[in-house]
Amino acid sequence: MEGIRSHERSSSSKIKEIGEILGMLGESNRGRDWIINETKKHHLKIPAQTSLNSYEILSRCPTIFITNLHRAMKGNSVKGFEDVQSLTKAYHWLFTDMVGGSNPTIPTKDQVRKIVALNELIRRTETFRNRDHTSTVILPVGDGVAVGFSDSQEKPLRLAIEIHKALFRYNENKVGKDKLAIRIGIDMGPVYIVEDLNGKDNVWGPGIILTRRVMDLCGEMNIFASARIGDDIRKLSPEYEEILHPIGNYSIKHGEELVIYNIYGEGFGNKIAPRKAKVVAPNLERDIRTVNNFSFNYLKINLEIVDPKTAFTRHTWFMDVTNASKKPMDQIFYSLDGDTPKEFGDLNVNVRDDHNNVLEILSVNVNKPYHKEFNIQLNRPIKPKQKRALILEYDWEEPERTYFYRFASGCKHFVFSLTTKKEMKLSMKVLKADTETGSKIDATTMPVISSDDGKTVITWEKKDLIIDEAYQFNW
Repeated sequence: MEGIRSHERSSSSKIKEIGEILGMLGESNRGRDWIINETKKHHLKIPAQTSLNSYEILSRCPTIFITNLHRAMKGNSVKGFEDVQSLTKAYHWLFTDMVGGSNPTIPTKDQVRKIVALNELIRRTETFRNRDHTSTVILPVGDGVAVGFSDSQEKPLRLAIEIHKALFRYNENKVGKDKLAIRIGIDMGPVYIVEDLNGKDNVWGPGIILTRRVMDLCGEMNIFASARIGDDIRKLSPEYEEILHPIGNYSIKHGEELVIYNIYGEGFGNKIAPRKAKVVAPNLERDIRTVNNFSFNYLKINLEIVDPKTAFTRHTWFMDVTNASKKPMDQIFYSLDGDTPKEFGDLNVNVRDDHNNVLEILSVNVNKPYHKEFNIQLNRPIKPKQKRALILEYDWEEPERTYFYRFASGCKHFVFSLTTKKEMKLSMKVLKADTETGSKIDATTMPVISSDDGKTVITWEKKDLIIDEAYQFNW
């Protein structure tokens, strides 16, 4: 009986290793012919039937061959597989492709035209033009490109920013499907120099594979970097620290997780990060459930730009909430995000109830430079179906002149208001955001502009909003 179980475990392990081998082969553009060549090198008597696919060939190979091949392709030194486990070289990678490049509604000629345009934009960037040819690897990949630098970990970041700024200029006069949108992943790691079927040197290995997976997490116009490279880059200058925003753990293939930075700033990147594949910590899941115990009857978010030069902004939320749960609630959870690094104590957070009582901040759960989470203790519990008015105030600069809000609960009536001095020039645009993909479209309702006591007031409102509905306000 034990022998049967051992055989089943061995068979299961072999199947798993074959699956990972096939995945790595696909990512390195190697296939059936390469597998056959490897079996011949090791004098394996595998039927060379033309009808056998890659999996069928590998499944006919001895278990020890599969295990050694798998270990070698993972970068381990295995006797007899030295040509697979070639000498490695470390690179810092940028991997990009077009969003919607395989959209069947876009004519092939238009897609090709976009690929040509993207390549030309990359060629014109300063980082690409001034690259060291001896330490740079360039790999065309479908409708994008992978670029590796062995001489600098900053170059992928600088190249990404330059590409984005060039794209924003390119898209200024484009509309709809004519616009060119991309996604960019940045990571670091070793690759092997391998000879392809044409006898030319190519590269493949963990570095480029994981960079591709970082890119796959991106939404439209996102620039993501793994913590492997992001942690080091942030330490190089205050400028880099301001544009690399940690957004948590994301799940990739084979059950692995990566800590991801979202890179954005003026003229590059996308502040909205897709939630797909996001790994939510257990305590955060609990907090989110607490948020969903309340629904908004009315929510007004007012931003008053006190000092246009420093972008110092007073935020005030006027809330009328209902306890939608089946039990009394004596706490409310809040989550705040900003564009400049701040300590929680510098935000001047103040929460009051309908009797103007200042409420106690019970706990600060997250105090990251750009993200805060905290709980408020209510003076009186809110019973099921009972309503309560609350006011939240805090100070946070808005230098990017953009504000994003996602509804963690339903809202019957929402109002966004921006108040500033009359001499400040404003051009309000409201975008509806897809939190899964990061894409944005113009909101159907237009904002209203008015003047009051020497100030300009811009107001936008909408009714019957649902959970996860999100909007971005640019001015």
